[in-house]
Amino acid sequence: MSLTVHLHPLASFCHKVLIALYENGTPFTPQVVDLGDPAQAAALKQLWPVGKFPVLRDERLDRTVAESSILIEYLELHYPGPVPMLPSDPDQALQTRLWDRFYDLYVAEPMQKIVGDKLRPEGQRDALGVQQARAALERAYAIIEREMSAKTWAAGEAFGMADCAAAPALFYANLVAPIGDACPHTRAYHARLLARPSFARVLQEAQPYFHMFPG
Repeated sequence: MSLTVHLHPLASFCHKVLIALYENGTPFTPQVVDLGDPAQAAALKQLWPVGKFPVLRDERLDRTVAESSILIEYLELHYPGPVPMLPSDPDQALQTRLWDRFYDLYVAEPMQKIVGDKLRPEGQRDALGVQQARAALERAYAIIEREMSAKTWAAGEAFGMADCAAAPALFYANLVAPIGDACPHTRAYHARLLARPSFARVLQEAQPYFHMFPG
């Protein structure tokens, strides 16, 4: 098989790419990476020196591609399927990229701050940082609430790359900072994402690893 995706089934940015792959039925080989294993971590750094997943290896085109948004756009360019991840209209594509970045930077990132703090030893935790991350999520929820009052999906009426970003970001964020009753449109959007077959499959595959998630 031409495509190999180096990933971990619990990682939100890996979920993002898996959703795009499953939406289009793109054939690929998953390669689970345990960063706690020095040999596996070193092998990943040979592909992408930053040492983070997901990383795509395309043997057919002899390309290695990193970073989830770039990886999805690469698939769209070289392995397009029936569900476009980016609209053909340039202005609409910009909106998709905007909301893709929004969910990565303003939902996933503060969520990871809260989760990461739970993994720190006692005495080394960052209470102020967690407080700031929770405040950032509340601001993000308010923005999403306003936006989703008039849209079905993150960038409009078609599912795409921004929704691939939103699904895992909101899933994990809701676990550490639940989406409240004041955000019914956000909760409804989250429910639509959970019901999407591609994301349901991702969560089912992650199930054996959820015991590793702190809290």
